[in-house]
Order: sequence, then C-alpha cells, then structure tokens
Amino acid sequence: MLNPDNDVLDRVIKGLARNEQKFGHRYCPCRLRSRDEEKDKAIICPCIYHQDEIVKDGHCHCMLYYRPDKKNGSN
Repeated sequence: MLNPDNDVLDRVIKGLARNEQKFGHRYCPCRLRSRDEEKDKAIICPCIYHQDEIVKDGHCHCMLYYRPDKKNGSN
C-alpha cells in the first residue's frame, strides 16, 4: 500500500515526477543514478529492491510503499 502520511507521499511523488521530467524515467528519488541507462533500469519506481525492503523493514527505502500491517509507520 502507499504511505498513509500525505507529507511523505507528496514529497516522494514530487521527486518521481521531477526525475521523469529531467531524465525521462521515474527513478526513485532516494537512489543515486549511475548514468548508465541499463543499470539505472533497476531504480525505476517501483525499483527492484522495494519488495525485499518491504518484507524486511515494513516499507521501501523511499517510504512510498508500506506493508499493510505497518501502515501507522511503526516497525
């Protein structure tokens, strides 16, 4: 599910939109691009890391996606 905190949600969405306008893809705003288009495919949202991070931490690194049982932000 998406982060229930609207401030965080808005910040991440703005970062995704900025990256799409600037670079042509919705790169995760919390990850650094390598400038190698092939490698950077891994960080197009939802990135390849998000599912493992959600299982491990209850949310992805950007805090865009949350596990439903972590919706209040607690770990």
